[in-house]
Amino acid sequence: MNDETPSTYGTQRQAAARNRVAIIEAAHELFADNPLVPLSEVAKRAGVGAGTLYRHFPTRDDLILAAYQHDIERLTTTADEVLARQSSAKAGFIEWFETLSAYIRIKHGLGDALHSAAAQDVISASWAPTTAAVAKLVDACTAEGTIAPGHDPADIIMLMSFLWRVANNDEGAAQGRRLIAAVFSGLQAPPQPI
Repeated sequence: MNDETPSTYGTQRQAAARNRVAIIEAAHELFADNPLVPLSEVAKRAGVGAGTLYRHFPTRDDLILAAYQHDIERLTTTADEVLARQSSAKAGFIEWFETLSAYIRIKHGLGDALHSAAAQDVISASWAPTTAAVAKLVDACTAEGTIAPGHDPADIIMLMSFLWRVANNDEGAAQGRRLIAAVFSGLQAPPQPI
């Protein structure tokens, strides 16, 4: 019986890890449509019971934060893929930032939890990989000639933050496209010292 314990324990750990990923993936899909979706719907979509969901994520905020963290981690590794798939570096830049804005809208569903230490840790931890991904996008746009050399990727993240503030509807999307055009007009000039 002792011989089976390590194997059983390992199998349980693998199942728990699969359940966690399934819950996060289900949350990603459902929160994108409705950040207030009942957690019972997340459990159902993930194919787990409510007890399993709550063992992994004791509160709604824990789950939303985990989904956000998972999305940002995944997105920061896709800059090269997005650039390769698009017809231009500018199109890749726009696609990547539109995806980022969709993930950040999920973060806004956290409300007061955004001020928690856990949320701040996740946001702080995501800054360096996000900046590195944006640097790749900026470098590609600079090589293409759609962005002048010398722009700081961290500044560009701040500049592009309008995308997660526009309304999440057709009017907001149109406004976002207008603002993106204005951003690219400005980024064609070299950065100005203060």
